[in-house]
Amino acid sequence: MSRDKSKNSEKSSAAATAKPAKGVIAVAPPTFRRERALLKRGIWPVAGCDEAGRGPLAGPVVAAAVILDPNRVPRGLDDSKRLTAEEREKLFVKICATASFAVAFASPARIDRDNILRDRVDVACDCEAVIGGDGIVASIAAASIIAKVTRDRLMCALAEDCPGYGFEQHKGYSVPDHLAALDRLGPSAHHRSFFAPVIAAREKHQPWTVHREPDLFSVATEVEVEMEVEAEASATL
Repeated sequence: MSRDKSKNSEKSSAAATAKPAKGVIAVAPPTFRRERALLKRGIWPVAGCDEAGRGPLAGPVVAAAVILDPNRVPRGLDDSKRLTAEEREKLFVKICATASFAVAFASPARIDRDNILRDRVDVACDCEAVIGGDGIVASIAAASIIAKVTRDRLMCALAEDCPGYGFEQHKGYSVPDHLAALDRLGPSAHHRSFFAPVIAAREKHQPWTVHREPDLFSVATEVEVEMEVEAEASATL
Protein backbone atom coordinates (compact mmCIF):
# COMPACT_ATOMS: atom_id res chain seq x y z
CA MET A 1 0.00 0.00 0.00
CA SER A 2 2.78 2.43 0.91
CA ARG A 3 4.62 1.74 -2.36
CA ASP A 4 1.42 2.38 -4.36
CA LYS A 5 0.86 5.63 -2.52
CA SER A 6 4.46 6.63 -3.21
CA LYS A 7 4.08 5.90 -6.91
CA ASN A 8 0.81 7.81 -7.05
CA SER A 9 2.37 10.81 -5.32
CA GLU A 10 5.29 10.72 -7.74
CA LYS A 11 2.90 10.66 -10.69
CA SER A 12 0.92 13.55 -9.24
CA SER A 13 4.10 15.54 -8.68
CA ALA A 14 5.31 14.82 -12.21
CA ALA A 15 1.95 15.85 -13.67
CA ALA A 16 1.97 19.08 -11.70
CA THR A 17 5.43 20.03 -12.94
CA ALA A 18 4.92 18.81 -16.49
CA LYS A 19 5.39 21.43 -19.17
CA PRO A 20 2.45 22.27 -21.45
CA ALA A 21 2.39 20.62 -24.83
CA LYS A 22 4.39 22.37 -27.50
CA GLY A 23 2.37 24.47 -29.93
CA VAL A 24 -0.41 25.17 -27.44
CA ILE A 25 -0.81 28.90 -26.74
CA ALA A 26 -2.96 30.03 -23.82
CA VAL A 27 -5.07 33.04 -24.78
CA ALA A 28 -6.24 35.31 -21.99
CA PRO A 29 -9.90 36.36 -22.27
CA PRO A 30 -10.89 40.04 -22.58
CA THR A 31 -11.06 41.98 -19.32
CA PHE A 32 -12.96 44.98 -17.96
CA ARG A 33 -9.74 46.67 -16.78
CA ARG A 34 -9.73 49.54 -19.28
CA GLU A 35 -13.32 50.41 -18.56
CA ARG A 36 -12.73 50.36 -14.78
CA ALA A 37 -9.63 52.54 -15.17
CA LEU A 38 -11.66 55.13 -17.06
CA LEU A 39 -14.46 54.86 -14.50
CA LYS A 40 -11.98 55.68 -11.70
CA ARG A 41 -11.02 58.82 -13.63
CA GLY A 42 -14.66 59.86 -13.76
CA ILE A 43 -15.11 58.96 -17.43
CA TRP A 44 -18.42 57.20 -18.07
CA PRO A 45 -20.12 55.79 -20.03
CA VAL A 46 -17.55 53.86 -22.04
CA ALA A 47 -18.81 52.07 -25.13
CA GLY A 48 -17.00 49.31 -26.95
CA CYS A 49 -17.59 49.26 -30.71
CA ASP A 50 -16.98 46.55 -33.27
CA GLU A 51 -18.28 45.37 -36.63
CA ALA A 52 -19.09 42.16 -38.43
CA GLY A 53 -19.10 41.57 -42.17
CA ARG A 54 -16.13 43.55 -43.34
CA GLY A 55 -14.87 40.95 -45.81
CA PRO A 56 -17.91 39.14 -47.33
CA LEU A 57 -19.04 39.50 -50.94
CA ALA A 58 -22.67 39.99 -49.95
CA GLY A 59 -24.79 41.46 -47.19
CA PRO A 60 -24.35 44.53 -45.03
CA VAL A 61 -21.72 45.49 -42.52
CA VAL A 62 -23.22 45.47 -39.04
CA ALA A 63 -21.68 47.66 -36.32
CA ALA A 64 -22.53 47.52 -32.63
CA ALA A 65 -21.75 49.65 -29.58
CA VAL A 66 -22.08 48.18 -26.08
CA ILE A 67 -21.91 49.83 -22.66
CA LEU A 68 -21.48 47.10 -20.07
CA ASP A 69 -22.84 47.38 -16.55
CA PRO A 70 -19.72 47.32 -14.28
CA ASN A 71 -21.64 45.20 -11.78
CA ARG A 72 -23.03 42.71 -14.28
CA VAL A 73 -20.35 41.92 -16.84
CA PRO A 74 -21.35 38.60 -18.44
CA ARG A 75 -18.93 35.75 -17.94
CA GLY A 76 -17.39 34.14 -21.00
CA LEU A 77 -17.05 37.26 -23.14
CA ASP A 78 -14.53 36.78 -25.93
CA ASP A 79 -13.77 37.71 -29.50
CA SER A 80 -16.79 36.44 -31.43
CA LYS A 81 -14.47 34.61 -33.85
CA ARG A 82 -13.18 32.45 -30.98
CA LEU A 83 -16.68 31.39 -29.92
CA THR A 84 -19.01 28.80 -31.36
CA ALA A 85 -22.37 29.87 -32.80
CA GLU A 86 -24.10 28.39 -29.74
CA GLU A 87 -21.82 30.28 -27.32
CA ARG A 88 -22.41 33.53 -29.21
CA GLU A 89 -26.18 33.10 -29.04
CA LYS A 90 -26.11 32.51 -25.27
CA LEU A 91 -23.85 35.52 -24.66
CA PHE A 92 -25.99 37.65 -26.98
CA VAL A 93 -28.97 37.06 -24.69
CA LYS A 94 -26.89 37.86 -21.56
CA ILE A 95 -25.52 41.08 -23.07
CA CYS A 96 -28.95 42.25 -24.17
CA ALA A 97 -30.29 41.60 -20.65
CA THR A 98 -27.54 43.44 -18.75
CA ALA A 99 -26.02 46.11 -21.02
CA SER A 100 -26.98 49.14 -23.10
CA PHE A 101 -26.31 48.65 -26.79
CA ALA A 102 -27.03 49.98 -30.27
CA VAL A 103 -26.72 48.44 -33.73
CA ALA A 104 -26.21 50.10 -37.13
CA PHE A 105 -26.16 48.71 -40.67
CA ALA A 106 -24.33 49.72 -43.85
CA SER A 107 -25.94 48.34 -46.99
CA PRO A 108 -23.93 47.04 -49.97
CA ALA A 109 -24.74 50.30 -51.78
CA ARG A 110 -23.30 52.31 -48.87
CA ILE A 111 -20.21 50.08 -48.84
CA ASP A 112 -19.73 50.61 -52.58
CA ARG A 113 -20.08 54.37 -52.12
CA ASP A 114 -18.01 55.01 -48.98
CA ASN A 115 -15.48 52.16 -48.93
CA ILE A 116 -15.22 49.82 -45.99
CA LEU A 117 -11.75 50.60 -44.58
CA ARG A 118 -12.45 52.88 -41.64
CA ASP A 119 -10.61 52.32 -38.37
CA ARG A 120 -11.86 55.28 -36.37
CA VAL A 121 -15.44 56.41 -35.81
CA ASP A 122 -16.05 60.08 -36.57
CA VAL A 123 -17.85 61.13 -33.39
CA ALA A 124 -17.82 64.15 -31.08
CA CYS A 125 -16.60 62.21 -28.03
CA ASP A 126 -13.13 60.76 -27.41
CA CYS A 127 -12.46 57.63 -29.43
CA GLU A 128 -9.53 55.21 -29.39
CA ALA A 129 -8.85 52.47 -31.93
CA VAL A 130 -7.69 49.35 -30.06
CA ILE A 131 -5.95 46.89 -32.36
CA GLY A 132 -7.36 43.43 -31.66
CA GLY A 133 -9.70 45.00 -29.13
CA ASP A 134 -12.33 42.30 -29.41
CA GLY A 135 -9.86 39.90 -27.82
CA ILE A 136 -8.63 42.36 -25.16
CA VAL A 137 -11.42 44.69 -24.01
CA ALA A 138 -14.64 43.26 -22.59
CA SER A 139 -17.00 45.87 -24.00
CA ILE A 140 -15.48 45.52 -27.49
CA ALA A 141 -15.81 41.74 -27.24
CA ALA A 142 -19.47 42.21 -26.31
CA ALA A 143 -19.93 44.51 -29.31
CA SER A 144 -18.34 41.91 -31.59
CA ILE A 145 -20.84 39.31 -30.36
CA ILE A 146 -23.84 41.61 -30.82
CA ALA A 147 -22.70 42.56 -34.33
CA LYS A 148 -21.89 38.98 -35.37
CA VAL A 149 -25.12 37.40 -34.11
CA THR A 150 -27.22 40.22 -35.58
CA ARG A 151 -25.56 39.89 -38.97
CA ASP A 152 -25.77 36.08 -39.00
CA ARG A 153 -29.50 36.25 -38.32
CA LEU A 154 -29.92 38.85 -41.05
CA MET A 155 -28.04 36.71 -43.59
CA CYS A 156 -30.33 33.79 -42.79
CA ALA A 157 -33.29 36.06 -43.56
CA LEU A 158 -31.67 37.17 -46.83
CA ALA A 159 -31.22 33.50 -47.76
CA GLU A 160 -35.02 33.19 -47.84
CA ASP A 161 -35.24 36.28 -50.05
CA CYS A 162 -32.48 35.06 -52.40
CA PRO A 163 -32.44 31.24 -52.37
CA GLY A 164 -29.64 29.35 -54.07
CA TYR A 165 -26.65 31.34 -52.84
CA GLY A 166 -26.38 29.59 -49.46
CA PHE A 167 -26.29 32.80 -47.40
CA GLU A 168 -27.57 30.84 -44.41
CA GLN A 169 -24.43 28.70 -44.49
CA HIS A 170 -21.51 30.98 -45.40
CA LYS A 171 -23.08 34.34 -44.43
CA GLY A 172 -21.87 35.94 -47.66
CA TYR A 173 -18.16 35.12 -47.35
CA SER A 174 -16.18 34.05 -50.41
CA VAL A 175 -16.11 30.31 -49.82
CA PRO A 176 -16.08 27.91 -52.81
CA ASP A 177 -19.83 27.19 -52.58
CA HIS A 178 -20.64 30.89 -52.67
CA LEU A 179 -18.28 31.55 -55.59
CA ALA A 180 -19.84 28.66 -57.51
CA ALA A 181 -23.37 30.00 -56.87
CA LEU A 182 -22.29 33.49 -57.87
CA ASP A 183 -20.87 32.17 -61.15
CA ARG A 184 -24.01 30.11 -61.77
CA LEU A 185 -26.68 32.64 -60.81
CA GLY A 186 -24.99 35.99 -61.16
CA PRO A 187 -25.00 38.66 -58.44
CA SER A 188 -28.09 39.46 -56.38
CA ALA A 189 -29.20 42.83 -55.05
CA HIS A 190 -27.37 41.98 -51.82
CA HIS A 191 -23.91 41.56 -53.41
CA ARG A 192 -21.24 44.25 -53.18
CA SER A 193 -20.77 45.57 -56.70
CA PHE A 194 -17.06 46.40 -56.68
CA PHE A 195 -15.64 43.20 -55.15
CA ALA A 196 -13.68 41.30 -57.82
CA PRO A 197 -15.70 38.02 -57.85
CA VAL A 198 -18.94 40.03 -58.08
CA ILE A 199 -17.57 42.07 -60.99
CA ALA A 200 -16.63 38.83 -62.78
CA ALA A 201 -20.16 37.47 -62.26
CA ARG A 202 -21.68 40.73 -63.51
CA GLU A 203 -19.54 40.59 -66.63
CA LYS A 204 -20.86 37.10 -67.29
CA HIS A 205 -24.54 37.61 -66.48
CA GLN A 206 -25.06 41.39 -66.71
CA PRO A 207 -22.32 42.76 -69.00
CA TRP A 208 -24.28 45.96 -69.67
CA THR A 209 -23.86 46.96 -66.00
CA VAL A 210 -20.04 46.85 -66.07
CA HIS A 211 -18.40 50.15 -67.01
CA ARG A 212 -14.64 49.82 -67.15
CA GLU A 213 -12.33 52.81 -67.36
CA PRO A 214 -10.69 53.12 -70.80
CA ASP A 215 -7.21 51.68 -71.18
CA LEU A 216 -5.05 54.80 -71.62
CA PHE A 217 -2.33 52.82 -73.39
CA SER A 218 -4.73 51.51 -76.03
CA VAL A 219 -6.30 54.96 -76.45
CA ALA A 220 -2.86 56.50 -77.00
CA THR A 221 -2.00 53.80 -79.53
CA GLU A 222 -5.21 54.43 -81.46
CA VAL A 223 -4.45 58.16 -81.58
CA GLU A 224 -0.92 57.49 -82.86
CA VAL A 225 -2.28 55.18 -85.58
CA GLU A 226 -4.81 57.80 -86.67
CA MET A 227 -2.08 60.45 -86.83
CA GLU A 228 0.12 58.17 -88.93
CA VAL A 229 -2.76 57.46 -91.34
CA GLU A 230 -3.50 61.18 -91.68
CA ALA A 231 0.20 61.92 -92.30
CA GLU A 232 0.40 59.26 -95.01
CA ALA A 233 -2.78 60.57 -96.64
CA SER A 234 -1.49 64.16 -96.71
CA ALA A 235 1.85 63.00 -98.17
CA THR A 236 0.12 61.41 -101.18
CA LEU A 237 -1.83 64.55 -102.04
